[in-house]
Amino acid sequence: MSSGGLHGIGMTSQRTRARMVERLREKGIRNAAVLNAIAAVPRHLFVEEALASRAYEDTALPLGMGQTISQPFVVARMIELLLNGRPGLGKTLEVGAGCGYQAAVLAQLTTEVYAIERLGPLLEKAKANMRALKQFNVRLKHADGQLGLPEAGPFDSIIVAAAGLKVPQALLEQLAEGGRLVLPVGAAEQYLSFIERTPQGFTEMRLDAVRFVPLLAGTQ
Repeated sequence: MSSGGLHGIGMTSQRTRARMVERLREKGIRNAAVLNAIAAVPRHLFVEEALASRAYEDTALPLGMGQTISQPFVVARMIELLLNGRPGLGKTLEVGAGCGYQAAVLAQLTTEVYAIERLGPLLEKAKANMRALKQFNVRLKHADGQLGLPEAGPFDSIIVAAAGLKVPQALLEQLAEGGRLVLPVGAAEQYLSFIERTPQGFTEMRLDAVRFVPLLAGTQ
């Protein structure tokens, strides 16, 4: 596609992106910083060209290799949980970077994002997308997300884009005091878990029913 064609998609996408943000607001996303971050990221650049016309629908879309780009409402909901009542996200870890879309949204809200992806080809896609957007405050790593990224921790915010049967112990250990962790938990039935680390230990709230790909061990 020529740069002119890309520019054309970008121009029309401003309107469709604005409509998507309005739908997120109607569905209950209230944090203006989160809505602005979603509005700032061109989701059509992160999906396959054949799906670009659907990029601003509030739905998950396939990325290949059995993975998906998350539904915008779920991205917004999870980031809002991390951000509400705090001045910022602080140092942030994302597990399950996929094509890099959620990392790009996170990067609008903090200066330091570390994103892990276990599938090498998807990581390369994410790197190319970050270069195209000149998003230089995201550090992408090919690693097993269940193990976190201990060399870069502790983290003020951790967000996980795949569902484990339980909360990985390594992620709890890498959460800074006062930090927050949001992740899906479960198999056939999944829920969002919201965890905070306090001086007394960890508190957990179980929230919305969700549907994510499974959190798998190892790298490919």
